[in-house]
Amino acid sequence: MNIFLEILLLLLTFIYSYLEAFVKLFIPLKRKSVSGEIVLITGAGHGIGRITATLFAKLESVLVLWDINKNGVDETARECRKLGAKVYAYVVDCSKREEIYATAAKVKEEVGDVNILINNAGIVFCADLLTLQDSQIQKIFEVNILAHFWTTRAFLPSMITNNHGHIVTVASSAGVIGVPFLVDYCATKFAAFGYHKSLTAELSAIKKPGIKTTCLCPVFVNTGFVKNPSTRFSPVLEPEDVAKNLVDGILTNKKIIFIPPFISATAVFEFFLPERALKALNKFLDVKFDAKVQCIDKDK
Repeated sequence: MNIFLEILLLLLTFIYSYLEAFVKLFIPLKRKSVSGEIVLITGAGHGIGRITATLFAKLESVLVLWDINKNGVDETARECRKLGAKVYAYVVDCSKREEIYATAAKVKEEVGDVNILINNAGIVFCADLLTLQDSQIQKIFEVNILAHFWTTRAFLPSMITNNHGHIVTVASSAGVIGVPFLVDYCATKFAAFGYHKSLTAELSAIKKPGIKTTCLCPVFVNTGFVKNPSTRFSPVLEPEDVAKNLVDGILTNKKIIFIPPFISATAVFEFFLPERALKALNKFLDVKFDAKVQCIDKDK
């Protein structure tokens, strides 16, 4: 095709896409049924993972719960069973590839093919780069991003065969905005965000439209992992609200969920504002939390 015709077609596609998005603002989104679907949630023993599990229990899904904490995952399982759900709970260390693969094999044998995979497990240390231990840096990458590769590689083949499934990446606003004293955490969440975008593109390239993807990017959530968090314009989020937004996004096949929504605009600023303006913006947002810091020059 002539290059000028291709450019014209591209521009027309842009215009159509914006018009389509505008019209959809006034049309209620259709929610898909997940009754009977097998939903696997990592980090299901507490916080967002636990509440997400109970919400899917109410939607009559079959739940597969993973967590490193046996007491936590068992408690989540009990709550979900009280809601009438069929639940399978497994103790899994998501920092260990072999353990993920071995447990995935058990899930396939004991439960069946996973339809919705929610990679929610995560850790955070809150320290400057020099205070972090080498083992902590390695651990956070193993849990926060490498585990996404291992779980997806384990469960994606059946999704491809059936052209049906949903892969959910729980990232963070720290996956699009750099935050001091969270260098390791931000690096893993930037990786998770890129993982979601690239996986989405790859599924499109291999023509598997039945496999959906969703990425969750909230600001601070009140789960106890980060101590005394605050920002100027966004309150600390409650895990119940975040989980409800996540499940709603999955049911409507939403690609990216920013909570609050204005975080998406802040992410755009990161690419276009000059360095001085970015520093001023970061100071203006006034992001604070408790962190172990040894590398600050107290005379400055």
